[in-house]
Amino acid sequence: METVLVTGGAGFVGMHLVRALLERSPDVRVVSVDNYLSGRTENQISDPRVTYVSASTVDIHRVWKEGGHPAPSLVFHLGEYSRIARSFEDFDLTWESNVRGTKEVITFCAQHEARLVYAGSSSKFGNEGRDEHLSPYAWTKAKNVELIKNYNDWYGLDHVITYFYNVYGPGQIREGRYATVIGVFERQYEHGEPLTVVSPGTQTRDFTHISDIVDGLILCAEKGQGDGYMLGAGREWSILEVAELFGGEYVLVPPRPGERQRGRADTTKARSLGWEPRHSLDAYIAEFRRTHPRGEIV
Repeated sequence: METVLVTGGAGFVGMHLVRALLERSPDVRVVSVDNYLSGRTENQISDPRVTYVSASTVDIHRVWKEGGHPAPSLVFHLGEYSRIARSFEDFDLTWESNVRGTKEVITFCAQHEARLVYAGSSSKFGNEGRDEHLSPYAWTKAKNVELIKNYNDWYGLDHVITYFYNVYGPGQIREGRYATVIGVFERQYEHGEPLTVVSPGTQTRDFTHISDIVDGLILCAEKGQGDGYMLGAGREWSILEVAELFGGEYVLVPPRPGERQRGRADTTKARSLGWEPRHSLDAYIAEFRRTHPRGEIV
């Protein structure tokens, strides 16, 4: 059986990726390594072909050796600290996960001659590339891309680098420190609360359905090479427009540090592999509103 490592396999994206890998191949064995900072035990899939390990990627070499796992042929590296505004408060944690942890994952892949699929951040592309300096999160993610490419030049590393654009869909985090904007809006809508729109509300994002992200990840693993695979729907939505899709009841809240003003994917390279986003945000929200009653506005 082929062994695949998924870091962050108990997170929102990781859960859907692990399920897709198991569904698409009866001969795959998946090992998830997750520190459960934003991952959840309820995201774990009950299947004898998947093993869940609670550990930091900093310790990936030791964890793999102690677990006696077969050498992986493929590594999906999703398990990094992934919140922009929170990274100012959690600087040490961001550094530990996104710098030390990713360095260990890179050397782990090289040691086992495994193909690395890295989940980069679209935050580096805004403002003609200057937005990579807006937050500890954006900076560390951008530097990891540089490290992967340099490591390949120095030592050789089979890799492909993808970029996510505001992922949403079933299983997204709806409350707490790591909640996503669509998840927060869903919860507030159901509870009859005004949607909290971060000022000024005109900032745009490219929202991408989780199933499109997973399809893109797997296709990039199969056919991609090198850098530049942006996985987005290719449309900008302002946060105010998104609030209006939910019904328009909202309040403005103070701006957050590190907030970028625009986000839209150039999907040319991903589409060259045959990838095509199949879902739209407005259709998703319309279906959500149809199937979920709204609480009385308080």
